Amino acid sequence: KSLRNIAAGKDPLEGQRHCCSIAQLHEHYSLGYPDLDELQKNPQPLIFDIEVLKVEAPGSYQQDPWAMTDEEKLQAVPLIHKEGNELYRQGKVQEAAAKYYDAIACLKNLQMKEQPGSPDWIELDQKITPLLLNYCQCKLQCEEYYEVLDHCSSILNKYEDNVKAYFKRGKAHAAVWNVAEAQADFAKVLALDPSLRPVVSKELRSLEARLREKDAEDKIRFKGIFSQ
Repeated sequence: KSLRNIAAGKDPLEGQRHCCSIAQLHEHYSLGYPDLDELQKNPQPLIFDIEVLKVEAPGSYQQDPWAMTDEEKLQAVPLIHKEGNELYRQGKVQEAAAKYYDAIACLKNLQMKEQPGSPDWIELDQKITPLLLNYCQCKLQCEEYYEVLDHCSSILNKYEDNVKAYFKRGKAHAAVWNVAEAQADFAKVLALDPSLRPVVSKELRSLEARLREKDAEDKIRFKGIFSQ
């Protein structure tokens, strides 16, 4: 199960605790994969086929977050963040999002070892927040709006004065036609930072224009439907 998590880019210990697979199976009734459940009931030798994907030059290999020590994770985060920013500037939005995700995963893994609300937990959370906002910016451009809504809301549940989270969530709401919610978020942006009025006004004008276009399309689409 850990190898499958690794292949999916997840923490190999995600959803697990330190115990044998039989204990996992008894506690959760399943390992999450029918073939693994069957293997525990009827053990047999396994053969793994390993495929070489690429050969890298000495010194060029970068460990995946799951394979790093705690100290290596802390040291890697600023570098991964910088790589994500550079990819974003180059217009490689998907690749940048993956970098931000890796940096967040490093910090989340460390945060899980701290008491929620403790000074160390809060310090890590404050490092996660700007990375998560960068990730949301990428997701906005990829039109994955509901993921943006979820992440920005989680930020605002903890930091009610985060202007960037309100702005990005407002854009995501507008994109999925949550008009009242978008207007409320943009109003909150103005209340927290009036200097952003030109940017917010542009977003509101864009939303109003889209609404007019949608109304016009609806009138054409449903023209005569009630007179039949």
